[in-house]
Amino acid sequence: MTSHPAVTDDVRSQMGLDGKRATQRTVLDARQRLTSSSGARSSFDFELIHDYADSRLSAALPMAALVGILAFVASFWVPMLFTALWAGLVLLSMLIVVLMAQRFKAADSAKFNAGEWTTTFVAGETLLGLAWSLLALFTLVTSANTLAPVMFAMVLVAIAANAIATRTLPPATLMSTLPVAATVSANLIMLSGTLNYTLAGVAMCGEVFFVYLARQLHASELHTITHQAEKDTLISELEKARQMSDEARRHAEQANIAKSQFLATMSHELRTPLNAIIGFSEVLHSELLGPHQVPQYKEYAGDIHGSGQHLLNLINELLDLSRIEAGKYELNEEMVSLVDIAADCRRMMELRAKSKNIELVFSVGDNLPKLWGDERAIRQVVLNLLSNAIKFTPQHGKVTLMVARSSDSGQLVSVKDNGPGIPEDEIETVLSSFGQGSLAQKTAEQGAGLGLPIVQKIMDLHQGRFDLFSKLRLGTEVIATFPRARVLDALAPVVERKNRLEIYSAAG
Repeated sequence: MTSHPAVTDDVRSQMGLDGKRATQRTVLDARQRLTSSSGARSSFDFELIHDYADSRLSAALPMAALVGILAFVASFWVPMLFTALWAGLVLLSMLIVVLMAQRFKAADSAKFNAGEWTTTFVAGETLLGLAWSLLALFTLVTSANTLAPVMFAMVLVAIAANAIATRTLPPATLMSTLPVAATVSANLIMLSGTLNYTLAGVAMCGEVFFVYLARQLHASELHTITHQAEKDTLISELEKARQMSDEARRHAEQANIAKSQFLATMSHELRTPLNAIIGFSEVLHSELLGPHQVPQYKEYAGDIHGSGQHLLNLINELLDLSRIEAGKYELNEEMVSLVDIAADCRRMMELRAKSKNIELVFSVGDNLPKLWGDERAIRQVVLNLLSNAIKFTPQHGKVTLMVARSSDSGQLVSVKDNGPGIPEDEIETVLSSFGQGSLAQKTAEQGAGLGLPIVQKIMDLHQGRFDLFSKLRLGTEVIATFPRARVLDALAPVVERKNRLEIYSAAG
């Protein structure tokens, strides 16, 4: 199948543009990862830090209540003054972090600097982690062995709460949990004893586990943000594609309107002089006004007449195709006989067939009823099929025209020749508008490549089907099939009910 050069260039340019966009996107992603504080695209840093700030703000009251509960429980073993002092320092550190989060929320997102905000929040979380680590000082004012299980429980609660609250900012997770885990575990190890060693080991394992869990949650959050960004990008690209499609459609509609206007104008401007040329050349060729002094003039007049007829047929085909594509080709439907139309077309093409010594065979099925269709359009279908067959059938060939019932009780007209055939890879080209196979391009008797496309479109208007079967050196067969719904089978005769009429007469 051949392709239009402009279409090929557009496809190539679009492919090149898509490849360039993909390369630019890859380079941009790599650059953003290098400049990002989280190792992801830098455009995601704002979303991650924003989620961290939201998490800290929403967890402020629950965390404050948790600190108060832990301080109250620890007061059973540690003097109230020390637990209150510890709780006050933790709450103060939490307040600093919350104020940082509020300042971030109020800041202008256009001036966002990921590195500065990450450093700020990590510093705040470090202060909070150090405040939590003051738990280890409780052993200075109470019995260490009695307080060890309580400190262990408080450490696990602190690690879990802070790890979940800071999950979208991994450095903050580490700095808010490591100080308390390290100091309390070291304190327990210094106290010695199997139980204390075990508690210290479990505390450090808890630190590792919750840091790992926080990182997994961070990766999940990053994955979600990435998918959201990809979805937003896809929606944006689809919107751009829709706008481009609408713009292309508008251009196509404008081009189609311009084409229709051009054809409508040119049809009148060309047909008027062409009819004059054809008429006068026919007068000259037939020597109605007297014989020519120079015999070649008669031959020239015949050439002018033939060329004018060819050009007029081409203009008519262009106009028919244009009207069909614009949806302005209206069928003038009536009862027609496909057999009669085929017979007329055979008589019209018989002289052309005899000039090439082509045998033109006509076969008709039995008892074929009439069709409901446009006689002019159906006649054009049969003429185009016969003309093509005779045109490409060599000298002393054979063309068979057949009208018969189709397998679905419709009717068909078939034209079969024993010409050179069409290569399989050229059939689609032959059926396209202005498409010509290699044989048509070599012969001098070539047309514009509109005959078969017009036949296809006329059959579509009749809800019919058009099929082309061809093999090299075995000939070509084309079949135009009209559907069962267009066949006007004979209706049952109307029987007059005399008895009822007699009853009415007697009653009258």
